[in-house]
Amino acid sequence: MLDQVKRVILVLSGKGGVGKSTVSTQLALSLKEKGYKVGLLDIDLCGPSVPYMLNLESQNVHQGPDGWIPVYMDKEQRLGVMSIAFLLNSRNDAVVWRGPKKTSMIKQFLEDVYWQELDFLIIDTPPVMENLRQVPQCSAILVTTPQEVAIEDIAFLGSLPIDPRVGQLVGQGLAVVKELPDSNTSKVFNSV
Repeated sequence: MLDQVKRVILVLSGKGGVGKSTVSTQLALSLKEKGYKVGLLDIDLCGPSVPYMLNLESQNVHQGPDGWIPVYMDKEQRLGVMSIAFLLNSRNDAVVWRGPKKTSMIKQFLEDVYWQELDFLIIDTPPVMENLRQVPQCSAILVTTPQEVAIEDIAFLGSLPIDPRVGQLVGQGLAVVKELPDSNTSKVFNSV
């Protein structure tokens, strides 16, 4: 149900552990702080971390007449979140789907979540997302390590500094742009 979504942004990486979920959540929070209506879809089925990063682990997804209802972070419903983690009993439960079953679940997330009207849908992808044909016309942000060869063939948007204060905000669902407005990290997110 992406027909009411104005802009889709994939957040990708070539490997795990580079900060893709942190970028996804902070980008979504930053856009929400700017007044946009935002959806955040975590399709990293084997390692969903978005609910943890936004302090939403105890929440459940509900089925409505139009599809799955995302978990909203705020009363105004300006930031909705969907993740396989909401459908698991525990954060430690493993999802080891491959091939058609994994592709089918991603397709279901793209088609069966009722987002309402959104300005942006941020999609946090698994490392090395092999099948992007299911995602309609979209933009992409590639999160890499700082080696020159890693950014050689892509347009450069910005560099996020390692800031321990940002790490402390992860898991609390707090926006860097709001909590640390003068930080270099906030400046990067405000410029994207």
